[in-house]
Amino acid sequence: MCGIAGLINFKANIVENINILKKMVKTLERRGPDTEGFYISNNVLLGHRRLIVVDPEGGIQPMTKTIEGKKFTIVYNGELYNTEDLRKDLIKEGFTFNSYSDTEVLLTAYIAYGKDCVNKLIGIFAFAVFDEAKQEVFLVRDQMGVKPLFYAICNNTLVFGSEIKTILAYPNIKREVNIEGLTEIFALGPATIPGSAVYKDIKEVAPANCVLVDRNNNIKVWEYWTVKAEEFKENAEEAIEHTRQLLIDAIQRQLVGDVPLCTFLSGGLDSSAISAIAANSFKEKGKKLTTYSIDYEDNDKYFKSSLFQPTSDEFYAEEMAKFINSDHKKVVLNHKDLAFALRDAVRARDLPGMADIDSSLLLFCKEIRNDFVVGLSGECADEIFGGYPWFTRDEMFYLDTFPWSRFVNSRKEIVSKKLKEMPIDEMVKAQYDKSLSEVPHLDNETKKDYRLKEVSYLNLKWFMVNLLNRKDRVSMYNSLEVRVPFADIRLVNYTFNMPHDIKLYKGREKGLLRAALEGILPEDIIYRKKSPYPKTHNPIYTDIVCKMMTEILDKKSSPIHEIIDEEVIREIIRTKGESYKSPWYGQLMTGPQLIAYLVQMNIWLEEYNINILL
Repeated sequence: MCGIAGLINFKANIVENINILKKMVKTLERRGPDTEGFYISNNVLLGHRRLIVVDPEGGIQPMTKTIEGKKFTIVYNGELYNTEDLRKDLIKEGFTFNSYSDTEVLLTAYIAYGKDCVNKLIGIFAFAVFDEAKQEVFLVRDQMGVKPLFYAICNNTLVFGSEIKTILAYPNIKREVNIEGLTEIFALGPATIPGSAVYKDIKEVAPANCVLVDRNNNIKVWEYWTVKAEEFKENAEEAIEHTRQLLIDAIQRQLVGDVPLCTFLSGGLDSSAISAIAANSFKEKGKKLTTYSIDYEDNDKYFKSSLFQPTSDEFYAEEMAKFINSDHKKVVLNHKDLAFALRDAVRARDLPGMADIDSSLLLFCKEIRNDFVVGLSGECADEIFGGYPWFTRDEMFYLDTFPWSRFVNSRKEIVSKKLKEMPIDEMVKAQYDKSLSEVPHLDNETKKDYRLKEVSYLNLKWFMVNLLNRKDRVSMYNSLEVRVPFADIRLVNYTFNMPHDIKLYKGREKGLLRAALEGILPEDIIYRKKSPYPKTHNPIYTDIVCKMMTEILDKKSSPIHEIIDEEVIREIIRTKGESYKSPWYGQLMTGPQLIAYLVQMNIWLEEYNINILL
């Protein structure tokens, strides 16, 4: 896994900007701690930082390949999971290879198929290819948005990079957020609008999007993939078997690498499935899988059951570890460290994120990186198999807005008086309606199946992308590559068209997935009520973030004063978050997490020197 950066201007000689590119690439050291490389020409400068996972010698980047006198150069961040299938096809067409790296396979696929190569890729990726003969650069981001890619246009130069901080390293890119970006934070945050990076002059390459810069500096952006509505022709029994096969194949494909690999194991259905299938593959090769779970100091004393988090994970994680005979390690987080890591979590995302849900994952990944370079994690199963309450509870399922951001009025209460007229409702409504207009449907769908496609699409394009952003940034901040088998494009395509009664088989959240895992997992794991990523319930953490936020408010120069209602926030602090009971986002960001989110917001405004344009 890696980081990429580049400068493109076909109308000017930009060789003199090589030192700028080096500064941009330096921001990616955590994504790629092992090596760096550069490609330099008059109009195209490319940079790369590498985390070595496959083929240390043969995967060096930037990589250039010349075919029939035509030169092609790639910088690439990601992993292809159909590398060998593609390689065999390309060999049949007469191409040869100098390495076993997926980088060379990807570059050769572009040479063979042109821009249509994107339709042949299974994996996680963000890459740029310079076609010297055509004098154009082709940028791509994977279908689900697992790997990030951003760009900006400054002085007629297209600037691109794996992270926002990479773009900010380019001179004259302003650290500005206008009223639209600020509204986005309060209306939709920590999610972002597809294609948006919140910053005024920076754009995101949205998932499943391409960007082409041609010899005339024209820039074309298009979506190369989306889910399609197709008739689902299988019965429940056939769907169960098909799902089992797809999942096992997806997980096994992602066990490749020349470095140590482990799995995350919470004891929930998704991570247990990945760990069990991975452990079996390891066993066949005479190896033992290592698994990791996360917990917090004294959390057993303060755990509170809720609709969203009905049970604690620890017991089930240990049961699964024994069941698959893994070398299991539990990472126990300290609450002071958890609070102070909020700053690093902002540095990882270049934006305020999901508070301690981010900082805990960051610390977890930091611990894992002491022994491993690659981990597999269970994200995306809930989005594609219907694991959240908003798939099964009618009052959420039919709600006419994003079901994970139901309490917009609560959000509006905390903004400063001069921002009370900020169009928060209007932005939420506009983005929600726009997304619904893009959902593909079949004729004569039942009301439930019609709505299921809508809710599934919203989850794929919004909620899932935000969780994947979080996973990528905080893991790569620790130079740990995390793979997400449930985001396999074949699983996503397949599950999207499942009828309601099959996807939620026997009326259960993730009912079909549960049935597909019978015989692979213990019964009590399969039919355990879904529990999300664990958060702390310890009042010590609440006290720490309340103190942090109070110190921010007491400091007159704190930039957050400009955008929040201090009286409202002080009341939330006074009640230790109890006066803000509605989740800010998703299932877990209630009172203490909202306070931590505001701490992150101030860190971002201050450390990134953000200029708010009101």
